[in-house]
Amino acid sequence: MRKNKGLETLHIVAFTHHNLPVSEIGKLHIEEGNQQEHLSAFKSIMELDELMFLSTCNRVEFAFVTKKNVALPFLDRFFHELYPDFNDESRLLFSSNGYVYSGLDAVEHQLSVASSVDSMVVGEREIITQVRAAFENSRKMGLTGDLLRLMIRHTIETAKKIYTETSIAKRPVSVVSLAYQRLRQLNASLDSRILIVGAGVTNTNMGKFLRKHGFTNFHVFNRTLSKAGKLASDLNGVALPLTELTSFNKGFDIIITCTGSENHILTPEIYTHLLQGEISRKIVIDIAIPQDLSPEIIDVHRVTHISVEMLQKISNENLKVRSKEIQHVEEIISKALFEFKHLNQVRTVELAMRGVPNKVKEIKATAMNEVFKNELNSLDDNSRETLEKIVGYMEKKYMSMPMVMAKEILLKKHS
Repeated sequence: MRKNKGLETLHIVAFTHHNLPVSEIGKLHIEEGNQQEHLSAFKSIMELDELMFLSTCNRVEFAFVTKKNVALPFLDRFFHELYPDFNDESRLLFSSNGYVYSGLDAVEHQLSVASSVDSMVVGEREIITQVRAAFENSRKMGLTGDLLRLMIRHTIETAKKIYTETSIAKRPVSVVSLAYQRLRQLNASLDSRILIVGAGVTNTNMGKFLRKHGFTNFHVFNRTLSKAGKLASDLNGVALPLTELTSFNKGFDIIITCTGSENHILTPEIYTHLLQGEISRKIVIDIAIPQDLSPEIIDVHRVTHISVEMLQKISNENLKVRSKEIQHVEEIISKALFEFKHLNQVRTVELAMRGVPNKVKEIKATAMNEVFKNELNSLDDNSRETLEKIVGYMEKKYMSMPMVMAKEILLKKHS
């Protein structure tokens, strides 16, 4: 670990397609409605100073600040407290397979994530939105603090620069576009009956992408009917509550599903009902983590299953094509990391200097009210007013000068 003052307490534990199957990563997902209760209690129990939770379709990461030693015993307790339903085998799987980044390595990793070079699909700009949203969500829950704020702000600024100054995302190949390409390879008809299960960001993008390319027949199912209604309106489709999957009787050709459910949404019973007796091969695009489609369905029915794992294989080829651009991105990240060292040093000085104004005020009060009390009482009003102006001027200078001098020293060192 590369050390830098104030950063030794920063850590990221990451689970991505690099170190675990996405089906396993999905077990770490915490539904948004449960995050406040679980994460707040967890932060307190583990005595973390700050915490941020990031969960995407192929990644779960925990960024946190603690003075504790982040070794195997810590990680074992980490997953025991946050996921009490895990058995010993599952807990060991995650505690021993997570990538742990600390200090500047953690900052570099965060920069790589938001810049998409660590993504399953390099150049997928959606990740910068997901990182920002994860931080804002964690901030609103009262989990974050100054260090994570500084890191994420610099991360977002750097990622924007990368997407502007490089070609890493000029021809984006996102999960959505990869899934669509596979759909077109299967010669799916533009009037295919499409059921969209879930109205989140991914399915919204997928639906609009299909609509743009000429598909016309959509039914949108979602727990929150208003969200289904918004997407259905954009697609000229029909919105239905998720509960109506069990009674839908119009058949389908394609199912696109991506929900945040911890259990299979498409059970064998529901899928059999949706078929309405049809025996033709169907297409299911399941890009949820964990998987929405029960594995039993694939074994029993004629299904062309487009999964996150399949898209990962395609993205590996894209990675080779974009390798030249990755070098350019890594150069920007290296520079941004150097800049962050300076930002953190300046912020460390600012925090250390926060007590200076109060200390100066205390010294002034002691001098005026105790040490020189008699001398001041002997002055006439004009003289006293002039003296107070002089002391007030010096007070402001003594408050600002230490900070200015400290920053100048850091700037010279940085240069």
